[in-house]
Amino acid sequence: MSLKINDVTLRDGNHAVSHSIDLKLIEKYCKTIDSGGLYSVEVGHGNGLGASSLQVGLCAEKDVDMLTVARANLKNTRLCVHTIPSFATINKNLNAAIDIGVDIFRVGTHCTEADVTERHINYLKSKNKEVYGALMMIHMTDFDTILSECKKIESYGADGVVLMDSVGYFTNEEVSILVAKLKEGLSLEIGFHAHNNLGMAINNSMDALKAGAGILDGSAFGLGAGAGNAQLEVLLAVLNKNGYNYSLKPVVECANLIRARFPNDMPRIDESSLFSGLYGVFSGFKKHVQRIALQYDLNEHDVWFELGKNSVIAGQEDLIVDIALKLKA
Repeated sequence: MSLKINDVTLRDGNHAVSHSIDLKLIEKYCKTIDSGGLYSVEVGHGNGLGASSLQVGLCAEKDVDMLTVARANLKNTRLCVHTIPSFATINKNLNAAIDIGVDIFRVGTHCTEADVTERHINYLKSKNKEVYGALMMIHMTDFDTILSECKKIESYGADGVVLMDSVGYFTNEEVSILVAKLKEGLSLEIGFHAHNNLGMAINNSMDALKAGAGILDGSAFGLGAGAGNAQLEVLLAVLNKNGYNYSLKPVVECANLIRARFPNDMPRIDESSLFSGLYGVFSGFKKHVQRIALQYDLNEHDVWFELGKNSVIAGQEDLIVDIALKLKA
């Protein structure tokens, strides 16, 4: 059975640790995971290439350095990056990643704005790269619109599209219906990226697979934004019970490596993650909301509720302070 597993620990996991993953960890992680039989490992700032900034968080390491170290230590596994056109430019960011030898590019955008990916996808395909469109915050629109946006990505020449349940909002049935609908309407490969804010990441990933998805994301110990991603070692164990044959030893070693390095940042469904998933707010806001709620002496629930009511999306971190000020007024 053909299935591509993409490990997002060293990218989405950066959200959970304030983008503090360093080069030593990247080196050791990549050396260890390389024998795990995974399709790809995603590396970088939580928001992708070129995203390190005061607004969304400064990264401990430069993109070029992180990718160079990862490339040197991945022999069997492809190197993947996430890139959002509003953060990354072709000349400064994409070309540098191409020169380093990145194999796979995921071009991300809000779920209703696939148009902005066209230039990046076209350019990367002209360089013979494996390219996917990535629709983020997919809970914020209806399934027909998602299909329409995916068709745009298909027309740009992408190899596939990744559906990103960025807040862990969906239930099993919703995932099954959405993936099946897209399988009927597209010739593209479909991927699913789960978050665990409502405790559904493993179930949703398996339902996506059963409905026809060919790519699943996961992270070691679940390290990722909000309550984390689908826990990679658990996902592989469940897959093995369903006829696959993944080697668990290197993945468990990587999970232990992550737990030892970030003992206070292990993902869990706490009140912030729960309210993020319930109100459909980007999981990557978690540390920002916790910090700002504490600073302004606010209840986290009230901040999450207002963010959801205002349909705030990834990249609008500055609005969290605006909402906090309104709540204090």
